[in-house]
Amino acid sequence: MPTALITGATAGIGAAFARRLAADGFDLVLLARDEPRLARAAEEHREKYGVAVEVLVADLSTDDGLRAAEDRAAAGVDLLVNNAGFGNKGRFLDVPLADELTMLKVHCEAVLRLTHAALPGMIERGRGGVVNVASVAAFFSRGTYGASKAWVVGFSEGVANDLAGTGVNIMALCPGFTHTEFHERAKMDMSGLPEFMWLDADRTAAAAVRDLRRGTRVSVPGAQYKAIVGLGKLVPRGLTGRLASRTGRKYR
Repeated sequence: MPTALITGATAGIGAAFARRLAADGFDLVLLARDEPRLARAAEEHREKYGVAVEVLVADLSTDDGLRAAEDRAAAGVDLLVNNAGFGNKGRFLDVPLADELTMLKVHCEAVLRLTHAALPGMIERGRGGVVNVASVAAFFSRGTYGASKAWVVGFSEGVANDLAGTGVNIMALCPGFTHTEFHERAKMDMSGLPEFMWLDADRTAAAAVRDLRRGTRVSVPGAQYKAIVGLGKLVPRGLTGRLASRTGRKYR
């Protein structure tokens, strides 16, 4: 059975990837910080889908957590989903510097190190894939979060060029606002966002799996967000930055 390693696997898009891939017959390696929640998720997937599930309790904002994740990725997986991430409460100068640096460690350093660990085995076998979860925010100016996700997109596209002809695909997934725990954890007030702007996590994961199999390098789920990203390329960058900065930036 193929094996998928998913970071941030107990909630939101990460949990949706776990459900989708287990339904497709993948054995799972679930990585997150919350051990009881990991154990519950693992048992649910074993019972419902009949797949093997490993759990890896690791905090990717720490060197020990990163090393543990690297070691498991290097031991051999067929699919790596770098999904772990978070949002900070407040604008740039409202957020402690330590929290911004932690964001870069989780969003950028962890993605780089786990991808670097997983790829050699995939290339040797001539097959495999990496999904790096970015955001539509990557295409618009939006503080450290948007900048970190822009890095994920650029990194994924660059590595994809290096992997041409190896049988291994790498893709940046760029969802828009998705019904998950993300905004609640960041204490964002999303009450003003219309319902048509929300994506469903399970549909997002399913679309990502389809796009990866097609060899897509940058996947933007949802017609509304495909249109927004396309229009954003035609609008002056300063204007899109001001609009992006206002959207979803109310905090409780």
